[in-house]
Amino acid sequence: MDIQAGDVFTWSRTFTKEDVQTFGELSGDLGRHHVEPDEEGRLMVQGLLTASVGTKIGGDIHYIAREMVSEFILPVFTGDTITCALTLHKLEQREGYKKIEMKTVYTNQDNKEVMKGSSYGIIKDVLQ
Repeated sequence: MDIQAGDVFTWSRTFTKEDVQTFGELSGDLGRHHVEPDEEGRLMVQGLLTASVGTKIGGDIHYIAREMVSEFILPVFTGDTITCALTLHKLEQREGYKKIEMKTVYTNQDNKEVMKGSSYGIIKDVLQ
C-alpha cells in the first residue's frame, strides 16, 4: 500500500443496542449507563467501542499500534453515526517497516467532535 504523510482516511459506523450489549459481554464493561436506557431509550456506547471505528482504518492499512491516546469529549449513544477521520501525521521509512504517527478526530452525525486521539506504531513492509 502506497501511503504518505498527510493522507486522510475516514470510516463511519452507526451504533446499535446489540453492538453495546455484545461489546459489554466481551469486555465486561457493563456500567449502568451501558445497560439501562436513558429517557430517550438510548444506551451510552462504551468509549473503547467508539474508538473501534478508527481501528477499522488501522486494519485496512495493516497498522500495528504501539501507543494509542484518546480524549473522550462527548458521549456517544445508540443510533449515533460516528465518523473517524485519521490523518497520517508523520511517516518515516525504516528497514523493513514504516514508522507512523497519526491523529484522529471522531465526529457524530451533527458534526460535533465526540473524541480525538493520537497513535504511533508501525506498518511492516512485508507481513511475516
